[in-house]
Amino acid sequence: MILAVDIGGTSAKLALVDRRGVLGPRCSADTAFDGYRTPMLDTVIRATRSFLEREGAQVEGIGVSATGQIDTAQGIVIGTNGKIPNYEGAQIRRNMEAAFGVPVRVLNDANAAALGECFVGRARGLRHVVMATYGTGVGGGIVTDGRVFGGTRGIAGEIGLIPMGAAHAGSPGSRYEDRASASALVRAAEHATGEAKLDGRRIFARLASGDPVLRQVADAWLDDVAAGLIGLVHVFNPQMVVLGGGVSAQEALFIEPVRRRVLEGVQPRFAEGLRVERAALGNDAGLIGAAKFFMDETQAQ
Repeated sequence: MILAVDIGGTSAKLALVDRRGVLGPRCSADTAFDGYRTPMLDTVIRATRSFLEREGAQVEGIGVSATGQIDTAQGIVIGTNGKIPNYEGAQIRRNMEAAFGVPVRVLNDANAAALGECFVGRARGLRHVVMATYGTGVGGGIVTDGRVFGGTRGIAGEIGLIPMGAAHAGSPGSRYEDRASASALVRAAEHATGEAKLDGRRIFARLASGDPVLRQVADAWLDDVAAGLIGLVHVFNPQMVVLGGGVSAQEALFIEPVRRRVLEGVQPRFAEGLRVERAALGNDAGLIGAAKFFMDETQAQ
């Protein structure tokens, strides 16, 4: 068995995973319980020790999916959004190997999710996949020839940071996530309607009922979502684009219109065989991808 750990901004999930990608016992731990005065990695190590003792588990190694920019060769957090104290610089691989005496491999959480979807999820069996997740920002992961594309240090795939030109009304910036995230949709909807405290559920409910103002807002947002994906398709020529995040549950109002825009917007040869689909694994994708990354990395040595 492999222990998979998924470190998020406020919690960590842990699960035992077999080599088929099947999840066994699991637990979670609050990583922000004291406002991060206790470093997140300390909390994760303590939770891991407790979990393994409770389960009486002997594991061959640990795969870690972690928020932030992760140097995959060293297993170190080398960049964050600055909102998590005592996290940047965390030596995840070194400290966890010292604590548990087994090999540890670490990658970014969005990359782990993409790998998980390729292993046992929506893109199962595919070797060239682009995944994008839409939430507060836009996360991304690229799989090429069956392996995560990490670039020089393992931090590639930050598709939310792609420049998108001048900002439009209701958007504070010009990066892809400023224009295409779920948060961007909410900001644009509030700007157009003059209403405060809208959220995704209310927006999509009103879209389903035919709200003309929000329809115009959503069409502009969907154009931006698709524009970034069209660029990625032309760079990576994937077999599938996998869409994740809470908005991906909206098949008719999100998945279908994005699929149509992407397939119509790419050059004809890039559209041949290309599928645009909703992610299948939900919050388990990072855990499964972390276990798969451990298997891939240790097998390669």
